[in-house]
Amino acid sequence: MAEDSYLVGLIGSGIGPSLSPALHEREADRQGLRCLYRLIDIDVLGVAPEEVGRLVRAARELGFDGLNITHPCKQLVVEHLDALSPQAEALGAVNTVVFRDGRATGHNTDVTGFAASFARGLPDAPLDHVVQLGAGGAGAAVAHALLTLGAGRITVVDALPGRAETLAAALTAHFGDGRAAAAPAGPDTLAVLAARADGVVHATPTGMAHHPGLPFPAELLDPRLWVAEVVYRPLETELLRAARAAGCATLDGGGMAVFQAVDAFRLFTGREPDAERMLADFAALAGAAGTRG
Repeated sequence: MAEDSYLVGLIGSGIGPSLSPALHEREADRQGLRCLYRLIDIDVLGVAPEEVGRLVRAARELGFDGLNITHPCKQLVVEHLDALSPQAEALGAVNTVVFRDGRATGHNTDVTGFAASFARGLPDAPLDHVVQLGAGGAGAAVAHALLTLGAGRITVVDALPGRAETLAAALTAHFGDGRAAAAPAGPDTLAVLAARADGVVHATPTGMAHHPGLPFPAELLDPRLWVAEVVYRPLETELLRAARAAGCATLDGGGMAVFQAVDAFRLFTGREPDAERMLADFAALAGAAGTRG
């Protein structure tokens, strides 16, 4: 017999503005379920990201049904779980943990979330060569999604060169030779890459409320490029504002946030969520948050 009450949460840094609680709780209400979604902010708790395993164990002991995991804990949490879905194992990153039958199983709904958002928001975007900034947990998911969607080649750029090289090697092993490469960060390198690319995906924390700014100089933007963003708070980042001003087609991070929540809701509850209703919820919530500043 299916449950009708769920206790879930989100572990991450600076997650106070997250819309995940409202997205999950509203959809649960419509389905006749009770869902209590709690924020577990490591900044508020004063704990290091490396302590995510302790937080996961505590949540399991306290009777949580599942957790979402976000920056900067998506890769750190992997070693503290009992099992991984094939996709989470391939990525080495987890954004959803389900507690069931005494086991903690890690999943990654960022991949399917970004893929669904991209297909919906930039359906005709060329994908011969994509430049991606960021090789962390979100970056790994986005790269897998793009290559699954048919991207010919992805060049990964990260402030930590070793991390970019590790992700590129993992992508090559999974998708085949020539599909992924790593490049050092820096304006000169980015200028060369952008001139040869069809689009740019941004998957670093830059642009978030606590990390304002542009990830690269605005003059590198060209109208022929499409620009996709992973950050969704704020929904219009400085990068998206600059890209639109330059005439680029753009995709904000809202769709990914919703579609990963759709898949996480299904994992937590076993029920089929209504994606269109959750997209409408997100639009209303993001608009209200914008009016509050």
